[in-house]
Formats: sequence, C-alpha cells, structure tokens
Amino acid sequence: MDQDQNVTRLTYQDKEILLIGTAHVSQESAALVKQVIEEERPDSVCIELDQDRYQTIQNPKAWESTDVVKVIKSNKVGFLLANLALSTYQKRIARKLHVTVGGEMLQGIASAKEVGAALVLADRNIQTTFLRIWRKLNFWEKAKLIMSFFVSSADDEEITDESLQELLKSDILEAVLKDMRKQFPKIGDILISERDQHLAAKIKEAPGPKVVAVLGGAHVPGVKEEIFREQDLKTITTVPPKKPYAKIFGWTLSAVIVGLIIYGFATNTQTGMRQLTSWIVWNGGLAALCVALTAPHPLSILTALVAAPITSLNPMLACGWFAGLVQASVRKPSVQDVLNVQTDFFSLKGFYRNKFLKALLVVVMGNIGSSLGTYIAGIDIIKNLF
Repeated sequence: MDQDQNVTRLTYQDKEILLIGTAHVSQESAALVKQVIEEERPDSVCIELDQDRYQTIQNPKAWESTDVVKVIKSNKVGFLLANLALSTYQKRIARKLHVTVGGEMLQGIASAKEVGAALVLADRNIQTTFLRIWRKLNFWEKAKLIMSFFVSSADDEEITDESLQELLKSDILEAVLKDMRKQFPKIGDILISERDQHLAAKIKEAPGPKVVAVLGGAHVPGVKEEIFREQDLKTITTVPPKKPYAKIFGWTLSAVIVGLIIYGFATNTQTGMRQLTSWIVWNGGLAALCVALTAPHPLSILTALVAAPITSLNPMLACGWFAGLVQASVRKPSVQDVLNVQTDFFSLKGFYRNKFLKALLVVVMGNIGSSLGTYIAGIDIIKNLF
C-alpha cells in the first residue's frame, strides 16, 4: 500500500496531523498504521472507534454472554439485530480476504502503547448513529431500508479484485449501505458527514503537537475539510426524540377503538360483542399467526394470541416482547447458539434453528402481526357500526 497515497499530512494551528486512510479488512492497512506510528512517534493516536466498539474489539467474545431476555426487556432487539448484521457482513468479507476484522484499529491501539502516545477514541457512539438514522426516517423509509439492507447484505457474491480495490477505499458502515445512499440521502449525512465532523473535532482536541488518526478511507476527504471548520458536537451527538405524533396517534387510536366498542355495547349487546370479538380475533389471531411462522414453542404462540388484544391498546407495550420473553425462557439459547449467531444470521434455516435468533425473530414477528391486526380490526369495527 502506497504510504504517500494513503497518508494525508495537515497543519492545524500548532498541531501536525496525519490522517491514515485504511480499509477495515485490509492487512496492508494494519502494516501501514504500524509503520507510520513507529516512524512519526506521535503524541496522540486517534482511532475510528467509540467506547462500546473499543471494548468489543478488545474482547470480541464478550458479546457471547449476551442475555437475550435482558435484550428484549430493554427494548434493544432492533439495535442488536443491526449490530449483528453489520458485524456478520464485516467478518464474512474478512474471512474471504483471510484477514482480521479491525486489524488496523488493533494495530493503532498496540502501536500507540508502544510509542507512549495517548489513545483517543474519536468516533461517535454507534448507537447514537443508528438511532439518529432510525429517528430521521419515516415509516415507509424504515420498511424500505430494512428490506434493502437484508437483500444487499445477504448477497454472497465473490469479491473480485475490482470490488476489493473499491472496498479498500470504503468505510465498512458505508460499504454495507453504499447502494442505499442514493435512495436515502439522510443516511449518507448521518453515517458519513456527521461522523466526519465528530472525528475532526476529536482529532483537533487530541493532546500534543503531533497527532496520527487512523480512519476508514471514506472519512479522509471529509475529515480533511472539517479540520479547518467549527463543529457543533452537541447537535450531532443528540438523539432526536421520538416523534410526538406517533405516541399521540397510538393513544388516540386506542381511545377510538375502546370508544367504538363501548358505543357498540351501548347500541345493543350483539353489536358490542361483535366489535369485541372482531378486535380479539383479528389482533390476537394475526399476532399468533405471525409468531407461528417462526416455528416457536406453542406457549409463545399462545402468549401472542392472548397479549396482542391487550398490548395493542397501550402504545407503551408490545405483544412481541411478551412472546419473545416466553420463547427465550422455555427454549433457552445455549452457548453454542450464541457462538453460531454470526454464522446463522444471514441464513433463513439458521434463523430457525438458532434459539438466540429465534427469540429475536419471535419479538419482531409478534409486533408485526399485532400491528396488522390493529389496523384490520379497527377497519372491521367501523364497518360493523354501519
């Protein structure tokens, strides 16, 4: 790897800054990082990691102790699935190239220690990045993104020399979503541009007159420009609140449904019973059906059937949580299930046989079925009145 081509040297006020452009699955990148830090002996080494990913890369097996029950209870199923998809994709590429995932970041950490440089974790928290993307998208964009992501990530085509050269210029997060940025401009801004700002700010704050920054190749052009600008970190590290209209809509819909059922009983008992039956059958039935598609324990299906008509009237609860908790409790994931997660993730067969992934799938499918049942039952209840 040509050092001149992949190392950018800048002067900012009284600091000399070297930006090393790397690929997150390239052995050559790790060698370049080692060479530059040993030759330059900087006061600080900045790496493109946040605290969570730093802990993960230092102890890659720590996630194997993840308790799926705690994940469901803390409402972090979506975040865990996104992280699993990203890390699985990254490791699959690394296996094809016979390299270590994040080797250049590990090398940066090791080399910083060897030369006595301060280590600076310069990237924004990954959960903040994911949440900023999620909260900025509307319902249809979210649905479209999920479908596009899994279709794109599941593509197991061979990596050619040409695609490898392209990968060497890419940030792994951007590589996963590169084809989607055209459809979702918001993602490009949050995933790359905002992180460029965060990285630049942290690099400028790094102690000492000489700073080396180890970055994914896609960030170097943006960081190079951002070094000479002012950044508003408070804005780009704040997670946008959930849109209030979603909560208002949820409670309003619940109130309308309850009101229509009560009105039905006020009209006559037969109408009221028909309204109540419609709500229970559609809501519980579709939730149970969707959960059943995952081939879970029968108790999980029964839980979805009973819970959906109740949880659908409370926007603070979700049918999938209860069904998933039952699934994880009666069919507890084994150590081997957790070890196999990243092998099974992009395989439908793997999802069905892996108890850890099965529990997460039950949560998702239960929530989908309950949501469908709510809207269909609502329409049916209105039709019954007329």
